[in-house]
Amino acid sequence: MRDLKGRLDLLSINTATFGYQTGLDETVELLARQGVGGIAPWRKEVEALGADRAARLIRDAGLKVSGYCRTSYFPAATRALRKAAIDDNLKALEDAATLGASCYVAVVGSIGSDNPSLADARQQTLEGLLKLAERARELKVPIALEPLHPMYAGDRSCLCTLAQALDWCDIIDAEQPGSVGVAADVYHLWWDPALETQLARAGERLLAYHVSDWLVPTEDLLTDRGMMGDGVIELPAIRNQVEKAGYTGLVEVEIFSSKNWWQKPPEETLQVCMERFQTSV
Repeated sequence: MRDLKGRLDLLSINTATFGYQTGLDETVELLARQGVGGIAPWRKEVEALGADRAARLIRDAGLKVSGYCRTSYFPAATRALRKAAIDDNLKALEDAATLGASCYVAVVGSIGSDNPSLADARQQTLEGLLKLAERARELKVPIALEPLHPMYAGDRSCLCTLAQALDWCDIIDAEQPGSVGVAADVYHLWWDPALETQLARAGERLLAYHVSDWLVPTEDLLTDRGMMGDGVIELPAIRNQVEKAGYTGLVEVEIFSSKNWWQKPPEETLQVCMERFQTSV
């Protein structure tokens, strides 16, 4: 397992960690000043600046883009809405390529209030991903399927386990080899008794690795993620499994914390992220 002490070049910060308190230009400058190696921006930030300008800022700062967040949801009540989501995702794939992103992160959506069944949501999602895959392959920006914790199955993600994500990779790769992989986020996967087996199965399909921590008690299932070392996830053990599977990329910190870290200045949050990255991950 890699020694992360003194290796801030292996750290990436998902910009959601700062609660969008600053613009992307200020975030890029902060990360570069502190010697952080990477960034994972969100579409709304990139689109506010324009992808070309955002790419120049990130490139000139010497940062790598560990992932571009995230897809529009695929399931929808009508064919027209599903096509609109695919068109939107195709545009975002172009932006991901402009940014030099290592992957385009897919958070896929689910039933919501319109779709009649979970099975339908999954079928619509898989069909949508297959339509994106050819362009992802052409642009050399693979789609990173990110399974979310099953607590989100009703609205945010009909993709709930790493095994399911890898099954979908098998289907998509059969038509468009190399167009897809997975993003392993410990917040969503730490509970899974099959995690080690599925990480080993993933192998070179591991495109991104996200860290935070699970607080006990958790006050909000979406926006009460913990700083690494403050919760119950066995982070070093999982990273060992991820790296044993062959992952050599950046470790991305992604913390949604409306009542804690989002209330602190980004400079303070970043300092703690850098410390815990070296001691608790």
